[in-house]
Amino acid sequence: MTQVIRLDPALPRQEAIDLGASIIRDGGLVAFPTETVYGLGADAMNETAVQKLFRAKRRPADNPLIVHVSDRDMLDSVAAGVTPQGERLIGRFWPGPLTLVLKRQPEVARSVSAGLPSVAVRMPSNKIALELIKSARTPIAAPSGNASGRPSPTIAAHVLEDLGDRVDLIFDGGPTSIGIESTVLDLTTEPPMILRPGAVTREMLMEIIGRVDQATSGEHLGRSPGTRHQHYSPRARVLLVEHDSPESIELICRERLTEGAVGFIGHTRAAIDDDEFFVIEVGSADDYARALYGALRELDQKGARVIVVEGISEDGKGAAVMDRLRRAASEVIE
Repeated sequence: MTQVIRLDPALPRQEAIDLGASIIRDGGLVAFPTETVYGLGADAMNETAVQKLFRAKRRPADNPLIVHVSDRDMLDSVAAGVTPQGERLIGRFWPGPLTLVLKRQPEVARSVSAGLPSVAVRMPSNKIALELIKSARTPIAAPSGNASGRPSPTIAAHVLEDLGDRVDLIFDGGPTSIGIESTVLDLTTEPPMILRPGAVTREMLMEIIGRVDQATSGEHLGRSPGTRHQHYSPRARVLLVEHDSPESIELICRERLTEGAVGFIGHTRAAIDDDEFFVIEVGSADDYARALYGALRELDQKGARVIVVEGISEDGKGAAVMDRLRRAASEVIE
């Protein structure tokens, strides 16, 4: 039976944190909030624990994990050869939603890196996550706490819904503040390369280290979690409408209602009066990011057969939102 403990994200109870830490040290699995999404954590130095994590998520073995650390000494136990560029990025964006791909230390469980010589590492800013890592006294490998392929969890109930009793303990720290996964930047290439966009944008990175490229090939993308397989998908089919007019979006929704219940996520008002038409309005890129995964799950629960999602500009954080939407989509209308 999975234990769920509610914690104040600003002041988590130490006895609860210590319980989670002991489970991690004993090779168990603990789900916890970060500022991005909820993670499912295991001791990153324990191969048996990491394999248990892969089984719990039913995660493909070729999909690497992100290792979460709480301080610089812990980073050095996981990764080697942090470059001057890396030092500047750590000074500016850690703790926070930036993952760096670095050279892997041999002590890290091999499954963490899916056979690669590199390792993806970040320091979360969420206090529950940081205190758990500190108390465990070991780096924690933590992909998103959902069943592989499903929308990532932004509240504790999403973890329980997907993973149930496959998790020893879930810390409920309320909704996550950002809502989509971290930016992943590969520092083993020159110039550095974004493998997965997130809240730390390309423009923000370039202000610190100069030229940064965006990965497009499978060879490069395979170094990052969340890029090799279909992700973020609800049970309903997702139709992404990238550039159509408000009139076209409403027409598309009406046409899809002939197939059954339809959900709509977007900033355009669709004036459709139908008991099987469900609307979740969002505006800015930040709104999309915070609401997206929860909205996909909510529309599944309402029985939507098709979810129509309106695309947004790819400026700034919009690039990360559109990346997630394209990975979730069954069909794209450009």
